[in-house]
Amino acid sequence: MTTYVLATNHVDTSARLCDYLVDRVSRSDTVHAVNSLHGGDETDTEDVRDGEESLTVVSSRLGAVTTVETHQFVRGNDPYEDVLAQAEAADADELVIGIRKRNPTSKVVFGSTAQRILLHSDRPIVAIPLEELD
Repeated sequence: MTTYVLATNHVDTSARLCDYLVDRVSRSDTVHAVNSLHGGDETDTEDVRDGEESLTVVSSRLGAVTTVETHQFVRGNDPYEDVLAQAEAADADELVIGIRKRNPTSKVVFGSTAQRILLHSDRPIVAIPLEELD
């Protein structure tokens, strides 16, 4: 039995991370999909809806092959804090995050959430490229 924590903030991110996981998970595994929003003035109803949709993608794509638990947090934390807290609470074996290439020379520049997860986690992490930019 393997426990995964998947960090998502968009339906496209969810789809790419599910592409990675779908052939790796089994019935005995559990995937905890996490969407974290700051809350307050930094979060509006559209952000909440987008977060819910990103979690729905994970449930739809992986729910037939493994157990999926979704978590949307809106409690004022930085998203990396919520992801790492969920990894701790679930005793995750692996974190699955997305990264983007952000410049023309194809140097990988991690977003602040991905970078903070990488720097602060004591668990194995898989970083999935989300898009190709020239």
